[in-house]
Amino acid sequence: MMKLHPKFVSRSLKQMLASPTAGNGSRPLSANEENNSSFELKFIAELGRRLLFTVHPKKVAVRVAESLRHGVQAAACVFAVELKNIGWISCGFDENGEVIADFSDKKRFEKWLELLPPQISYVQENPKEFLLKNENHALEYVSPLHINGDVRGAIIAAFAGREEFSETKARLIDAATQMAAMSVNLSSHYEAAINTSISEAREEHRRFTEAVLDALPVSLYVVDRDYKIVTWNRHREVGVQGISRDAVIGRDVFEVLAKYPQGRLKQEFERAFKTGKIERIEQQTADEGGATKHWLVSKIPMRDDDSDEVTHVITVGEDVTVRVEAIHAVGRAEKLAAVGRLAAGIVHEINNPLATIAACAEALEQRAQEESFGAAEDYEDLREYLGLIKSEAFRCKSITTGLLDFSRARAGNRHQIDVGETVRSAANLIAHQKRGENIKMEFEISDDLALVYADSGQIQQAVIALATNAIDAMPGGGTLTFRAFSQNSRITIEVEDSGIGIPPEDVSKIFEPFFTTKEVGKGTGLGLSVCYGIVTEHGGRLAVRSNVNKGTVFSIFLPIKE
Repeated sequence: MMKLHPKFVSRSLKQMLASPTAGNGSRPLSANEENNSSFELKFIAELGRRLLFTVHPKKVAVRVAESLRHGVQAAACVFAVELKNIGWISCGFDENGEVIADFSDKKRFEKWLELLPPQISYVQENPKEFLLKNENHALEYVSPLHINGDVRGAIIAAFAGREEFSETKARLIDAATQMAAMSVNLSSHYEAAINTSISEAREEHRRFTEAVLDALPVSLYVVDRDYKIVTWNRHREVGVQGISRDAVIGRDVFEVLAKYPQGRLKQEFERAFKTGKIERIEQQTADEGGATKHWLVSKIPMRDDDSDEVTHVITVGEDVTVRVEAIHAVGRAEKLAAVGRLAAGIVHEINNPLATIAACAEALEQRAQEESFGAAEDYEDLREYLGLIKSEAFRCKSITTGLLDFSRARAGNRHQIDVGETVRSAANLIAHQKRGENIKMEFEISDDLALVYADSGQIQQAVIALATNAIDAMPGGGTLTFRAFSQNSRITIEVEDSGIGIPPEDVSKIFEPFFTTKEVGKGTGLGLSVCYGIVTEHGGRLAVRSNVNKGTVFSIFLPIKE
């Protein structure tokens, strides 16, 4: 146990601070005592003034320790306290007023607190029990700091010898301790309130920033130099490739985005970190339905203000499918218009020579059948060549007829039509053509379809063109499905097959005139172009989604209007 000095252990703080007055049986003050009292009052008043606007516990500790060391001429003075909301605070000054770097044994001090030391001030003269690591003093005066009824710390004043210590200095230290306890308690609450306010402000700012990022109509995430994900907005959580934020924060980006080509993705990030330049990349993906999605991906480096080093890379993915499709549609319309003008100008000029060639071939074939050429050795070759001339002439005639059909305006006979009946009629015609083998037809046609203002024959022609292509895409057989349903103030017609599908690189070109994936001689590449023109002239839209080796769905969207 620590040794208590009998001179002070029985004196309470109130007794020590009591000012003796004359009268009432008390003795008069001596001149020396009056000078001491005057110094004490002046010291306490000055310390109170300095602590009045001190709002940080650490500054309270510094000012009290510094003032006391100078006021009582101590060899060292230390202020040490442990506050619940802030933690350990301590500071000290030596006899020269210099800050003591390592002034106390913290473990010994904490043990002193745990052992519940005396609630009043005391003198310690046993060096083995000293709280300060200063061998140049022979006495310590310990004045406990009472915070909310508990001893949370102490002010420790060290003196070189007993002659340097007095009761006046003890009263001064205890008075300063009481003031310091109140001040540090108030300042700790203020500091805790400030920290709480700052923490709440930071949290509010973080939530606001997240809300802003989540509100952006783009997919956004941020990685650091270790390729760890630090930000992941809401649009990265939704969709076919969406992953929840909690599942990705702190993880390696290459692990999370394992579906992407890792080598290419790593090169993109390395370039961004190395060059510090913004890079924009166009990408394509396919959703579960096979529809092509177009993305503009931007890699945006973030720099440190001090070092100018790239610390993070922001990746922003913007869905530009509508824009790309609009650009393609404009380009396609321009091509169609150009081909239409060309076709309108040359079709008649080509048809006349073709008609002459076909007529001559038929006439020669007729004469050959009547044996007008006798039994010539090349008779069979002649008949074969004439047949080829005639068939190829008629094939050219069918192409020019298609061009003429493609180029002409399709006013038609428009009136209110039942789309479901039109689709069934087109499917019936396809069934009678007996095109393809092992083709199973299925129908999913709503009964409550609204009427559409359109030309029934032209819509039927478009459905037949789509169905014919669908059958050709199923050489080994499959399922051909016809659908018709209402959706968002429009009627949707779908023709779906379970065939070979369309490669992604061909999807954007299939509506162009003369583009075909069929073998030479088996398709002109005009069927889908004509179909596209029919639907467009009806104020509708033709779309496609396809998965290779799984099938293709062509969709016709027609507006519902009077």
